[in-house]
Amino acid sequence: MEKSLKRYFILFAVPTLAAFLAAFVLPFLLGVYLSFTQFTTVTNARWVGIENYLRVFSENAEFLRALGFTALFTLTSVIVINVLAFLLALLLTRSIPGTNLFRTVFLLPNLIGGIVLGYIWQVIINGALYPMGKTLTASASYGFWGLVILMGWQMTGYMMIIYIAGLQNIPGDVMEAAAIDGASPSQTLFRVTIPMVMPSITICTFLTLTNSFKLFDQNLALTAGAPSRKTSMLALDIYNTFYGRTGYEGVGQAKAVLFFLMVGAIALIQLSLTRSREVES
Repeated sequence: MEKSLKRYFILFAVPTLAAFLAAFVLPFLLGVYLSFTQFTTVTNARWVGIENYLRVFSENAEFLRALGFTALFTLTSVIVINVLAFLLALLLTRSIPGTNLFRTVFLLPNLIGGIVLGYIWQVIINGALYPMGKTLTASASYGFWGLVILMGWQMTGYMMIIYIAGLQNIPGDVMEAAAIDGASPSQTLFRVTIPMVMPSITICTFLTLTNSFKLFDQNLALTAGAPSRKTSMLALDIYNTFYGRTGYEGVGQAKAVLFFLMVGAIALIQLSLTRSREVES
């Protein structure tokens, strides 16, 4: 039976492989090629070498500002989301009434689209700032913390579910051994619980890191980069460059390639660091 299935493996794999090549690999390679050209459409691309990459840094101060804003936002979001999600997971793995209801409620925000969330939180935060005569776009700091609140509200529940799965996977005899040895709650948390849930920490850190770096629709809906593009993140800056400036399509594509390389490199480094701290259960 197994040999007959292996015989038809290629037959079943070809459609998926063809779709992957057509929808991802070929557009990606075309995008890399276009980053070395000047173009308005794919058919009139003219090779210019690394000129677009040089223009990213020489003519686009917004890119470096967006990079700094994105890095600070990502660092803050990763810490806030993972700490809150882990604390909620610890709470909801205890024997308290309504645990399943709370889990569902905390997960629901992740099911709402980013554009909708952006407009909802824009109304909420502007309403809270109105008595002070301020709005989200009055200062870059308001926009920054508005994005952190939005991202935290959307993703904390999702990360919580992953942490709950990790906590429930800890062998009971390990916790019993810690209690018998006289470990305090804080010692149990930092020397037993956290090391045992490192696989969950690896996954949650990866997801929050990459999603924070790639944030676009929430950024567009909440602040659209205002004031003066000071709250533009990298994805929104690339969008504004590609679609908002005639003749800068190649520069926008070069930014997109650099963006891909940065996110990929950071994600790989993070995975390497957190996986090295995982322990076998």
